Amino acid sequence: MEEKILETLARPMKAGEVAEATGIDKKEVDKIIKKLVREGKVESPKRCYYAAVK
Repeated sequence: MEEKILETLARPMKAGEVAEATGIDKKEVDKIIKKLVREGKVESPKRCYYAAVK
């Protein structure tokens, strides 16, 4: 699921948009995004938006 979310985050998106695009439950998306942020794979360019680190 992490890879699917990283692919979806090619551009900044809200967690709800990621959930809709991937078909993954929003609570699960939130949990995975937080984990990816801690690992440095995802960043938050502006409040409530997330994007994959290039």
